[in-house]
Amino acid sequence: MPFIELDRAPEREMFPGFRARFVHTERTTHAFWTIAAGAELPEHAHPHEQVSTVIRGRFEMTVDGETRTLEPGSVCVIPSGTKHRGRALTDCFILDVFSPIREDYR
Repeated sequence: MPFIELDRAPEREMFPGFRARFVHTERTTHAFWTIAAGAELPEHAHPHEQVSTVIRGRFEMTVDGETRTLEPGSVCVIPSGTKHRGRALTDCFILDVFSPIREDYR
């Protein structure tokens, strides 16, 4: 299916304050996150590469012990197996792309 209406895709709350709509391809998972201000993602790691792009809002991200505040247009590349965590400083809309596919998000 080459065309997807994102607003028609089911939305799931994956963590408190983190709601997402997912698009899966043969090799990647795209997660379109709507995140409530103050919501926190605890430190974790996974075998997937992750590229996070902030579309709206301000999001504090810590990757391998380094913390930055991301704003619209900021991109964060998280290598496979790297510990990371995050916190929404404001309401946010973020696109994460994972490779390989996140089977746990299907």
